[in-house]
Amino acid sequence: MALCYHSAFIQDLIDNNGWPSNWRRTAYGDAMETQILTIFLALVVLINPFAALSLFLDITEGATRAQARKVALTSAITLFITVAVFAVAGEMILKVLGISLGSFRIAGGLLVLLIAIGMMNGSGNIAKPQMNQKGKPGELTGASLGAASAVVPLTIPMVIGPGGISTVIIYAANGHDAGYGNLLAIIASGIILSLITYGSFMAAGQLSRFLGETGLNVLNRVMGMLLAAVGIEIIVAGLKSVFPHLL
Repeated sequence: MALCYHSAFIQDLIDNNGWPSNWRRTAYGDAMETQILTIFLALVVLINPFAALSLFLDITEGATRAQARKVALTSAITLFITVAVFAVAGEMILKVLGISLGSFRIAGGLLVLLIAIGMMNGSGNIAKPQMNQKGKPGELTGASLGAASAVVPLTIPMVIGPGGISTVIIYAANGHDAGYGNLLAIIASGIILSLITYGSFMAAGQLSRFLGETGLNVLNRVMGMLLAAVGIEIIVAGLKSVFPHLL
């Protein structure tokens, strides 16, 4: 009896491409998962919370576990709010400024491509502040705790900078005619990235020791290669929009 049941179950999997018939996924569900994955991968290489680990460690130096958790939570919430706000209002901002989506795609794609080249060359993200020897961006001196340092400079611009914001606006605008699919995918990606940011900050000490400087450099270069492909895709989409008869 058990053998017959298992044989029927296996045949059901074969007939439904690896999914039981009562678990069968819809085309919309597959498309949504693909959108979330695509947008998430594009944003994760741009946002890259691992690049801000040293600043987080500097800000929370001498802090209690509860204080460090507060800074990490504030940063994660700020990241999600930033992604959500620009996903919802980004296209409206472009219209107010009189900037066409095609032009913004080209400019955003060029920025993303330049960021990717900088990451592959080991010079870091050109759109984010460079870290000095103590791990502080620019001329910042002295570690401070609380919401202010968690928002600026930790989250903006160290975690999400101009490249990440422009990518959010472009992906949100791309799905404008297709309903709310892209918007929901961006919001979902923002939630996942916020959770990753919170987790990476809470494990900042262990991650820094485990990866080391060499590991972080290798990670940045690999992400730079992926980001270059994203930048090219955005530029091509922008050129098709601006010069529809040439491409």
